[in-house]
Amino acid sequence: MAQTMHRFPALTLNTDGHRHPRENTLVGITALLGVLAFTTSFFHGLHMLSSWTGIIGVVTGMYGQFISVTTAERFVLVVATGMSAWGFYLGIAHGGFW
Repeated sequence: MAQTMHRFPALTLNTDGHRHPRENTLVGITALLGVLAFTTSFFHGLHMLSSWTGIIGVVTGMYGQFISVTTAERFVLVVATGMSAWGFYLGIAHGGFW
């Protein structure tokens, strides 16, 4: 009866079965910076934080795209880089880096 069991897909970035510590670290950093930049971009007083985290998130996201190996890594990087860009643009619109 093993064929009747439905398994959930594994939530992993390493869909090829190999370890990618450098790529996964960049994905995590970009995702963290993206969420931070996106969240703080809605507050006018936090324009410095959203500008800096946004630009750093965009740079790490683009480098992560350059060295990414799997489609799962690329998917998360595209979403996180978009969030970083959104935070960067609104941070610049609210007052910029300084």
